[in-house]
Amino acid sequence: MTSVFDAVSGRAISKTARRWLYLVHRWVGIASCLFFAMWFLSGLVMLYVPYPSLSSAEKLTGSEAIDWAAVDVPPPLEGGYLPQELMLEMRDGTPVWRVAQWDGSHVTVAAHRGAVLPLVDALYAARVAGRFAHATVERVDHLARDQWTVAGGFDRHRPVWKVALADASGTEAYVSSSTGAVVQVTTRRERFWNWLGSVPHWLYPTVLRQDQSAWRQVVLWVSGPCIAAAVAGMWIGILRTRIGARRFRGGRMTPYNGWMLWHHIAGMVGGVFLIAWIFSGWLSVDPGHLFGGTKPVKAAMRVYQASDQMPVVSLDRLRAVGSGAVIAQLIDNAGTPLVLLAYRDGRRSAVDAVMLTPSRPTTHALMAGVRRLAGSTRLIAIDRLTTPDAYWYAVATLPQLPVLRLRFADPPQTWFYIDPATGEILKTVDKRQRAYRWAFDLLHKWDLGVLTMYRPAWDMLIWLFSIAGGVTSISGIWLGWKRLRR
Repeated sequence: MTSVFDAVSGRAISKTARRWLYLVHRWVGIASCLFFAMWFLSGLVMLYVPYPSLSSAEKLTGSEAIDWAAVDVPPPLEGGYLPQELMLEMRDGTPVWRVAQWDGSHVTVAAHRGAVLPLVDALYAARVAGRFAHATVERVDHLARDQWTVAGGFDRHRPVWKVALADASGTEAYVSSSTGAVVQVTTRRERFWNWLGSVPHWLYPTVLRQDQSAWRQVVLWVSGPCIAAAVAGMWIGILRTRIGARRFRGGRMTPYNGWMLWHHIAGMVGGVFLIAWIFSGWLSVDPGHLFGGTKPVKAAMRVYQASDQMPVVSLDRLRAVGSGAVIAQLIDNAGTPLVLLAYRDGRRSAVDAVMLTPSRPTTHALMAGVRRLAGSTRLIAIDRLTTPDAYWYAVATLPQLPVLRLRFADPPQTWFYIDPATGEILKTVDKRQRAYRWAFDLLHKWDLGVLTMYRPAWDMLIWLFSIAGGVTSISGIWLGWKRLRR
């Protein structure tokens, strides 16, 4: 009697579970398929037109060469020690020292005695943007934020001046009201395609994205039900597939026809990829802050970057050495004071701060400096990378190479990637961030070097699964519409 009751109860539970499985997929799936279709199509756009950002190379190209004849103010040092960042560049025809303090504040100091830095008004913004893009100005607007300056990284530059330029690309440049520098550039093509790409894909309209917390919650609560609908659909697809001898009428592996047949087949082909995509997209905002990495504390970074007094830099001799440079930055990584010169064509050269001859930190100095950052933990290995690894890479190109990779045995298992020419810490990753690289980057971008370095292979893979996901989504929208009409 007991066994019969258990069997009946088991069948009832199984029937109830299956009914809920179908209900979740049907009704949540109607809405989620709209999102899936949008994400697949916008993701394909993003392959070819990324979100606008002012790259380091573009900044150098648009910068003025330093007027060394006008530089007669020594670098502003606090008690002889470097601030967090100190660089010399031009600001509307006047050389200036850009200073970033360790408390997070920023200040601009004239590098020419008697120079008065003009206010960042509309006329100033027009001059700077026109000079930067080598184009005439059509219009200047003053705004707190718009779609292309909505991210938090622009907060210290608000309000910004948006300058529309009369060139063939429809360029718009944004000038910071605090630094007076160009901080963002967009073109007509980028703006058009990003309304079809990044903006819908990231749920990124200005009205939502300007509130970081609200935007994060929306991403979490939109992605969550979509994951449930996708998993339920995959489960149903497996239940309704017969591969062995016990097939459906006519030897068919699926009972469906028409749009349901397309939905079933495409879902089985691209279902795993779709689930991986939506799950990794949910992880993109780090729910529960599971993947928050451990970074060196600011005090330790201050020791690494400014442990000794900076020697006096001879401006007279630097004029000859730095001819043509657009940025001259003073650095003191791992106790090695240098002047880093950057040029319009992307070249960089490091010279000793005293002798002004080519120089670089020794490997011994770098190891000693990074050991202080990592505490008293044991150094496991130091590697000189001349090719990318799984965590130091770029999509469809090569990252900066060579780099030094130092691995430590501290509890977070921290790895440091360091530029051997300057001692700059390019990246730190711990075990959580390495896990995030696989859980998000790989499952969302499929950015293995073996694929991304051979773009046709990577594009073909993304297109194949995007088509499968698109067919699944569009057929689901049509089926959902038909049921809603009934």
